[in-house]
Amino acid sequence: MDGRDLVRSVKSVGSAGAAQGLRTVRAAWRRRRADAAGLPPRGAERARVPGQMREVVPGPGGGVVRFSRSELRVLVAVNGAVFWGWDGAGPEPSYALTGRCPEPDPRAVLEPDKDGGWRVVAERATVAVSRHGAIEVRTPGGVVLRRELPPRWWEPVGGGAARWTQRSEVAADARFFGLGGRAAGPRLRKGTYRLWNTASGPAHSHREDPSSVTMPVQLVVADAGTHLVFHDSSWDGTVALREGEEGSGSGHDRPGRSVLRMDGGPLRCWVTVGTPARVLLAWASLTGASALPPAWALGHHHVRSGLGDEQEVRRIVAGYQERDLPLDAVHLDMGHLDAHQVFTVDEERFPKLSVLAEELRRDGIRLVSVVGPAVPAASGNAVYDSGSSEDVFVRDASGPVARGVAWPGDVVFPDFTRARVREWWGGLYEERLGRGFAGFWHDRDEPTSLAAFGESTLARSARHSLEGGGGDHREAHNVYALCMARAGYEGLRSLAPEERPFILSRSGWAGMQRYGGTWSGEVAADWPGLRASLALVMGLGLCGVPYSGPDVGGAGGSRSPELYVRWLQLAAYLPLFRTRGGSRAGSGEPWALGAEVLEHARVALVERRRLMPYFVTLAHLARRTGAPYVRPLWWSAPEERALRDCEDAFLLGDCLLVAPVLDPGADRRAVQLPRGRWYDMVTERAYEGPAQVLVDAPLGRIPVFARAGAVLPVRGEGGGTELEVWAPARGRTGGGLVVPDAGDGWVEPEIERYVSRWEARRVVVEREGEDSVSEPSRPVRVRGLEERSAQM
Repeated sequence: MDGRDLVRSVKSVGSAGAAQGLRTVRAAWRRRRADAAGLPPRGAERARVPGQMREVVPGPGGGVVRFSRSELRVLVAVNGAVFWGWDGAGPEPSYALTGRCPEPDPRAVLEPDKDGGWRVVAERATVAVSRHGAIEVRTPGGVVLRRELPPRWWEPVGGGAARWTQRSEVAADARFFGLGGRAAGPRLRKGTYRLWNTASGPAHSHREDPSSVTMPVQLVVADAGTHLVFHDSSWDGTVALREGEEGSGSGHDRPGRSVLRMDGGPLRCWVTVGTPARVLLAWASLTGASALPPAWALGHHHVRSGLGDEQEVRRIVAGYQERDLPLDAVHLDMGHLDAHQVFTVDEERFPKLSVLAEELRRDGIRLVSVVGPAVPAASGNAVYDSGSSEDVFVRDASGPVARGVAWPGDVVFPDFTRARVREWWGGLYEERLGRGFAGFWHDRDEPTSLAAFGESTLARSARHSLEGGGGDHREAHNVYALCMARAGYEGLRSLAPEERPFILSRSGWAGMQRYGGTWSGEVAADWPGLRASLALVMGLGLCGVPYSGPDVGGAGGSRSPELYVRWLQLAAYLPLFRTRGGSRAGSGEPWALGAEVLEHARVALVERRRLMPYFVTLAHLARRTGAPYVRPLWWSAPEERALRDCEDAFLLGDCLLVAPVLDPGADRRAVQLPRGRWYDMVTERAYEGPAQVLVDAPLGRIPVFARAGAVLPVRGEGGGTELEVWAPARGRTGGGLVVPDAGDGWVEPEIERYVSRWEARRVVVEREGEDSVSEPSRPVRVRGLEERSAQM
């Protein structure tokens, strides 16, 4: 804990009520005293660099390079990813990796390089190590993508964790993306970004850095190629980025720079090189395939804030049904829980919850329950008593169970970095499943003391198992929510093996996609917050987390009808589509803002329902390939600089381009189109790219374009899947994929592949098999046949 945490705690006295605020202040002082006693003082430090190269020992997939004051291990894996680790650091153990490290590539060997250095030549990249410890990542053609300067360590003279700095250079034209979910993104310009999962408070804006999902993952895109770099340390740190600048005339280029400073942990790194699709595929092979959500989770969710009761839930659902608005899931916030229990429903306000859940399920609506890691520290609480007897809670460095403050009062926290604790916690979901809940929403899982204040509720000196290796909260904090998601996911797999778990987390780390998705926390309810929502989803997708989304309308403040409509229109094309109701009855639902807003909302909700088969297909492809649903415009053409600099539009899979309206009062907007023909999905007017076009964007819709030749699976009027085909340009062909899905379960469906082409004066659609081509068995509708071209 530092001075900033105390300031937040003091502010809480006025914002959360005197009693709760004073408890928070006392807890903050308690953490400070615990850290003073439990953490060694930094004291004097000794700086160290690798020194001169002394010896090289080749090995499978690479080898070991020894320097006078350190050693470097280099490994090329069979999936094409490159690993290096300093001071004997290996790829395992790691919370990011799924299972064991990939096998080394036997074709990759250490060989001499220029100027006394050595290199490892692989199929997709060459890694060169200089005699002073600098590392270069080069393309197969020899172009340098990244240069890591010799690292520097600061080691306490009295012993303890060494902090370190890694400075890197990239091409002058390169653009940085990633670092988890960043409101300032998706393109990360000059700035310093903290790597410490932090609750953002009642509302965070694009101007603020705090993020509940941080990762030391950079995706760097340049003319020479794309690469992803992951520095595998979960400790607190910062990344300072500065884009490069190309010289004019005879001027020199100024490279882009990255300075990574970590408070501890191993200095080890993974790098993948190639096209964006290949890079994300290799990253997924390292960190694991994304969890496949049940089909209902790709529909419209609604979360009700505040206390409420069973009748309030019924009124909300009835409001959607009476107005014929699609609804697939209702999320119950903390208000449905007994304030002094955990995994326990308030029986007074929800006396027949199981009956309600069954009635909603018959109407195609699922119930989702919020779950927090905080366990009220009170005898008589069944979970607390069980956990105390099993010794599952995090302890202070001095031995007693660590206590924090959350909404129920004094609380304790399970140590999810211990396997048997995860198993114990996963078994607790049985009670919720018995109540009829179909999914779970993990909130305040950074963990934070109160959602509004942001600091960790556990002292940095608090002790964690870390899978038996032992350590403190400085190392465990960023992976705490990841381990909680794992506990929930594995528990649900055991309790309901025939169903796909639905876990939605607020916080997480590299590899969190294995267990579910995330939402963007409490983004400010203003226009910059709307823009930040898109940046967060795109940034997470480029870090390997494909399923995410914001709460429509944001949090805090007063959203205008125009802002609400524009937010809803954007969210209808994002993986997680979740609206949020207010704490007052009737507030926050689409009909609460007037008849005009209701009709605009209906268009967005109905279109999302129509595109459900496409979202299901994208979910399966994300699991198989690592490709996000939401992709930047440069996804297929990273060499196109105009696309690299476009941040206000995105590709939804391969077929659609979505251009949301992110500014107030706009009824037209400019759209940057990639190469090829694109159809406006409403007017069916054709546009030729690459080009920037100006299109209408009235309040009732946002511009959405279909790629010429696309075969798009959509929901027909009867509920079945149909093929919406957009005519290819003359002389060209198109295509698309459809992944049929039963809605739940683990059967791997066969991918249906379709091609579209002109034959004489009509568009023909055929399904490609392994050995034959056949007519599609699904209904087909061809659009864009009139070929009305727009004037550029």
